[in-house]
Amino acid sequence: MIKNNQLQLDKAVAYNKFDEVKRWTPCFVMLPVMIWLVLNRGEYSWIDNADLLIHEAGHFFFMVFGKFIYTSGGTLMQIILPSLIGWYFFRNSYRTGVQFSLLWPGQNFINISVYAADARAQMLPLLGGNKVYHDWHYLLGELNILQFDSQVGYFFFGIAVIVFIITLILPLIIHN
Repeated sequence: MIKNNQLQLDKAVAYNKFDEVKRWTPCFVMLPVMIWLVLNRGEYSWIDNADLLIHEAGHFFFMVFGKFIYTSGGTLMQIILPSLIGWYFFRNSYRTGVQFSLLWPGQNFINISVYAADARAQMLPLLGGNKVYHDWHYLLGELNILQFDSQVGYFFFGIAVIVFIITLILPLIIHN
């Protein structure tokens, strides 16, 4: 037993200052992206195409649960899918994967914030045109809080910022 432990210690790699820099490198890469996403809230970006497909798939997967959950399903899937990917990396102790995975739901929360804030105005173009209804107009109307659509939007925007902050401080929380 002692010999086995000594063998493991002999194979151990020394921790140095470069390892500390490597630990924070994903943060340096992601910070400009996060700043851009926050400052350009409402601008359509390349990842929104994937988010739209995931959103629409969410309606399909949640259609058996009634109209309210069906309508919520698009937003739910935008949160669930990237969170599952982040959970996978977390379970496998891969901090960098967790960090990049959290960037995605953060971006989705910004996307959701714009959609929710548009509930009364209904100015965003919808897939399906005039033949479909605005998810957040329906959801907030059913909850009798349609007049608070802007506040709901800023709530989701706040969640996005919190997710981004957690992503940036993750090297303090998860040590590889």
